[in-house]
Amino acid sequence: MIGNLAKMIFGTPNDRKIKATWPAVHRINALEPQFQALSDDQLIAKTRELQARAQKGEPLDNLLVEAFANCREGARRALGLRAFDTQLLGGIFLHEGNIAEMKTGEGKTLVATFPAYLNALAGKGVHVVTVNDYLAKRDAEWMSKVFTQLGLTTGVVYPFQPEPEKRQAYAADITYATNNELGFDYLRDNMKASLEEMVQRDHFYAIVDEVDSILVDEARTPLIISGPSQDRSDLYRTLDAFMPEIRPEHFKIDEKARSATLTEEGNEYFEQRLLQAGVLPENQRLYDPESTTIVHHLVQALRAHKLYHRDQQYIVRDGEVMLIDEFTGRMMKGRRLSDGLHQAIEAKENVEIQPENVTLASVTFQNYFRLYDKLAGMTGTAATEAEEFAEIYKLGVVEVPTNRPIQRVDEHDRVYRTADEKHAAVIEAIREAHGRGQPMLVGTTSIEKSEMLSRLLTDAGIPHNVLNARQHEAEAQIVADAGKPGAVTIATNMAGRGTDIQLGGNVEMKVMEALAADPEAHPDAVRARIEAEHAADKQAVLNAGGLFVLATERHESRRIDNQLRGRSGRQGDPGRSLFFLSLDDDLMRIFGSERLDKVLSTLGMKEGEAIIHPWVNKSLERAQAKVEGRNFDIRKQLLKFDDVMNDQRKAIFAQRREIMESGEVSEIAADMRHQVIDDLVDEFLPPRSYPEQWDVEGLKKAAIERLNLDLPIVEWAAEDGVDQAAMLERIEAASDEYMAKKAEQFGGDTMRQIEKQVLLQQIDSKWREHLVTLEHLRSVVGFRGYAQRDPLSEYKTESFQLFEGLLDSLRGEVTTNLTRIRPLSDEERAEMMRQYQDQLTAQQESMRPQHEEADGGAATAAAPGFDETDPATWGNPSRNDPCPCGSGLKFKHCHGSLV
Repeated sequence: MIGNLAKMIFGTPNDRKIKATWPAVHRINALEPQFQALSDDQLIAKTRELQARAQKGEPLDNLLVEAFANCREGARRALGLRAFDTQLLGGIFLHEGNIAEMKTGEGKTLVATFPAYLNALAGKGVHVVTVNDYLAKRDAEWMSKVFTQLGLTTGVVYPFQPEPEKRQAYAADITYATNNELGFDYLRDNMKASLEEMVQRDHFYAIVDEVDSILVDEARTPLIISGPSQDRSDLYRTLDAFMPEIRPEHFKIDEKARSATLTEEGNEYFEQRLLQAGVLPENQRLYDPESTTIVHHLVQALRAHKLYHRDQQYIVRDGEVMLIDEFTGRMMKGRRLSDGLHQAIEAKENVEIQPENVTLASVTFQNYFRLYDKLAGMTGTAATEAEEFAEIYKLGVVEVPTNRPIQRVDEHDRVYRTADEKHAAVIEAIREAHGRGQPMLVGTTSIEKSEMLSRLLTDAGIPHNVLNARQHEAEAQIVADAGKPGAVTIATNMAGRGTDIQLGGNVEMKVMEALAADPEAHPDAVRARIEAEHAADKQAVLNAGGLFVLATERHESRRIDNQLRGRSGRQGDPGRSLFFLSLDDDLMRIFGSERLDKVLSTLGMKEGEAIIHPWVNKSLERAQAKVEGRNFDIRKQLLKFDDVMNDQRKAIFAQRREIMESGEVSEIAADMRHQVIDDLVDEFLPPRSYPEQWDVEGLKKAAIERLNLDLPIVEWAAEDGVDQAAMLERIEAASDEYMAKKAEQFGGDTMRQIEKQVLLQQIDSKWREHLVTLEHLRSVVGFRGYAQRDPLSEYKTESFQLFEGLLDSLRGEVTTNLTRIRPLSDEERAEMMRQYQDQLTAQQESMRPQHEEADGGAATAAAPGFDETDPATWGNPSRNDPCPCGSGLKFKHCHGSLV
């Protein structure tokens, strides 16, 4: 009560934000006559002036009023659209790093141009993110006219785009792309070997369209780039060999969950067997973090033997394990079990083990979009997820007022006892609205239910369109026609984005269709005729009550329901929305439909009657809020786990970038080598130990293995006054001298390239192994909860230990590789050339019979100066020219196949 009274007096926080921002809009409006007087060249000159001021350090906030005024005039000239004041308001909130909640039909695509233009002045690039490739291309093509008018460049990124074109798109002032492609390009860039190959630049500012879909709905699934793993056949076979020894007291099976775990006795038994077999290194326990992968594959071997049986879950045919569909009994060719389970079954059946696919790189959308210095978003429905946006992304949600007051009537839900009664009522409501010429958008929660409703409408003789999200171009066309008099459009919740439902139909779409059907028709005459027809159709729809949104079920998220409802009543149009529910619906069934069914029976409701009351709406909203809260908790927990990996990912990616940016990495390599030497000295000559306790023989052997140096360590240790520090200094000096000589042998530039490539290769290799281990660790720590230990805390601790191990291993591998490389001797070069010559001859012999006739050439003398062992003497023939060796073959079929 008091809260409501305070809102009436002081306004809501949202109202206060709106009120504080209106003065900026008024200042932009005051500049409009001044900018209208500028020529096209002067608009571009204004952009250059603003760019110069921004790049000299003037805050973008200071440029906002002039930039928005310039952009509004550019849009008016390029598109014939003058932005409403509420669109300017939305643009300001986007620039400030908020989510602007704007109703359907308020022109969000145009709104994005204002903050995009302003932030592009800084010269660091702006990303406008859309939900699919069709909208990315459409919006880029449409809005590029505005940016071109203002002197800025626009790019669009799409899948399978050629690398040079993609690099150019990212280099543009404003780049349109989907969230998926941005994330994958980020991962791919951090697998490249040089800066020149990377396509993305700064993560400066992003505007996310349909922000609730991208940052909430799609954020549940990480982006993953995978590839074949290294060959682990020996590990699978070794672990499989232990399975016949296993006894009932060693394991527990849960057939319902299809899971297997080792008991305490099983752990002890297998730890000893693995140590004896050399699978576990000495001094390493089975449940140490470093053993995670071994434990994972041991459990998978156990599952393969105890839960998967030949001729039940799979068969072996032609040396291949093929899964059987448990429902149909058919073979599922090409399908494989994940996480090494299929490989465990292959080891059990003693067939060839195929490599499993492993994660090469991954990132969640939450962590990708938090890379940006500033983030903003647009949607028609964000208020219900405001807590999540604030907590995860530090984004505020501002509800921007509509340009015209909303006239849509939102009716109370109608609840029926059974699904059949509900469907009958839905068909009758559609028949009634269709009869009076009112267009309808009928919302369903799945494609299956939309097709079922389509069959009912077909039986009832009501013409309609079914809209799903399979083809975005078709979606745009169907939505454009959905506002025609009497149109009935069935849509799933995913459908209907990117194109507004305009009452009477979409004029632009009709004009394009008419011109495509009759290319010789005069465009102006066609437009005039269609606009006249459209005016009559629109008036008929207005008289019928505008667009009627009828939903056949409540979604578990209020946001999805609001998206559907928001399709009606755009730009002050009349409209109506109504939800039809039954006690058989998923949401009603889960949240106490039995009790409600008893109440309805007690009231003596007849078949076909509905209960309509505001209390029902409130009760459903509370149920939806509970589900939303539960889903948020799940996403938040997943993010906490991913944050642990994200810190490590950023450290690795930053190290890669530092190496690629550095012209000289020998200092990094030297630091790694010195750290390895420090660790060796600490291991074999422990601090605060006496010389007689030193393992000098072990240190000498380790120096040969790790540093490729045979040093007189035993003799040094025998000298008087030599302590650990002196020994460390001597080994480091010998190592530095050895590497300096190696650099002289190769030459400075060559050695720098070798060091850089070895560093990058080892970082990538170790990171890939680490990702696999973390995946296995994630599956293992979940069971720690049964022991009253927090899985997240365990994951943090052990993943940090694993990361430290990764860094130690990385230093060791880089050092060993760099100390062992050497230039080839003359004899080795000659041997390589002989092998090359033999390969060349064998290849020519194998190709000559099959290509001589096709090439149609006769053997001739070799070209002057031709030397088989030196490609530099071959000239520069094209692929289809005769080979200069005189064989008569085309170059591509002869020596050209070897270069």
